[in-house]
Amino acid sequence: MNRRAFLRDVGAAATMSCIAPRFFGAQGSQQPISATLTIDESTTLASAPQDFIGLSYESAQLANPAFFAAKNTGLIALFRELSDQGVLRLGGGTSEFTAFTTEEPTGPPPVDAVGPDTSKNVKTDTPITPKSLRNLRAFLDATNWHCLYGLNLGRGPVARAAEEASYVQKILGPRLIAFQLGNEPDVWRNRYRPATWSYADYWKEWSAAHAAVLARVPQARFAGPDVSSRPAWVTGFADDVKKSAPDVVMLTSHYYAMGPAGAPGMTIDKLLSPDPKLERDLQIAMTAARTPALPYRMSEGNSCWNGGQPGVSNTLASALWVADMMLDFAAGGCAGVNLHGGGNGFYTPIAGSLTTGFVRRPEYFGMKLIKPFVGATLVRSSLECSNDRIRVYAARKSATKLLLIVNKTNQSAEIRLSLRHPSRQWLLTGPAIDATEDITLVEGRGNSIRNGTLHVPAYSAILISRS
Repeated sequence: MNRRAFLRDVGAAATMSCIAPRFFGAQGSQQPISATLTIDESTTLASAPQDFIGLSYESAQLANPAFFAAKNTGLIALFRELSDQGVLRLGGGTSEFTAFTTEEPTGPPPVDAVGPDTSKNVKTDTPITPKSLRNLRAFLDATNWHCLYGLNLGRGPVARAAEEASYVQKILGPRLIAFQLGNEPDVWRNRYRPATWSYADYWKEWSAAHAAVLARVPQARFAGPDVSSRPAWVTGFADDVKKSAPDVVMLTSHYYAMGPAGAPGMTIDKLLSPDPKLERDLQIAMTAARTPALPYRMSEGNSCWNGGQPGVSNTLASALWVADMMLDFAAGGCAGVNLHGGGNGFYTPIAGSLTTGFVRRPEYFGMKLIKPFVGATLVRSSLECSNDRIRVYAARKSATKLLLIVNKTNQSAEIRLSLRHPSRQWLLTGPAIDATEDITLVEGRGNSIRNGTLHVPAYSAILISRS
């Protein structure tokens, strides 16, 4: 399905067209790209909920009770800077190797900071205890975030997952959004399940685990199917829960723009190119969500699966990609996006540990750039342009009008628009598209709109706010 058809069907982001450059030159080395922007405030697309922004961490991180804890003030500050009311999702590949126990360990924790799961077969079980959950609750209270909590279904046993759920429900209380049963069950074939593994098999196991959790926690709420890359499983899950599981409150799946890390072709050029898979899978998910009237959330995703591509996932390119991708999801009706990370993984928005402290990585700035869109309603906009790597999003929030232009090209852009002078504006930029440091998001001085034309530098994004 082409871009225009997708926009017509699901009301996604602004229309853009034409061919992207195939090379990266010096910033501003060519003639500016000319474009004309039209905003139609009478046509609304979707609203981004207050908890749209989210982060995703491996469940194994809970093996260190001091990480998600009230005393971890550095990490709390970075969470709050990203969102006043976000969602922390705990899951990932290590969620199938967690082992809940009520026996608190006496020695040092087996892990410090856990990065993205890059080992699909070799792992060791990590303990999760009530102390970890109590500290997690204090962390959530301190950040004012809520939690999607993954339970071990891939390697079981189900009885232990149900016992864990009873503690999680009691301790997290109102901070718990829902349980997810298993991580990426669509890729369990020949890993945790036989080669014949299918959605029908998954639904049978999910139903049994669902019943076991409800037997211990009658008030439990669920989300799923949390699949990796098979949108048909989202459709099947939506149909099945509509018939027999009214306590499912959210549909979820994952999205990675490319991968695996290390494979040929996992480049900046590929990351900045339009991704038809995003449009296709989001359309399928939103269509599936309509009949049971459930919100859909992208519960785990990032630039390049298997931990991120060095020199790509940790650069300015990833910051620009994040801002564009998240608002693409928002304009399509998605209820939220959780960027996966942790530790010192290449794509993590926040890197570090309790020992080294925590720092903002490039993707963090892309996430922060879209923070003003939280709680806003996106409206239709169109851009007559010679390049499909210049992306535009417009929104309104009360009396404030928002406009974001993401220029993912090596040319500056001159955009003609009918727009009063902005009240405030911010610029996301860096020394070069492959820069891993000195990425900045700053409120600009002066006015970038001159004679009805907005100047957008190469490889940058500008956010304009008008009151």
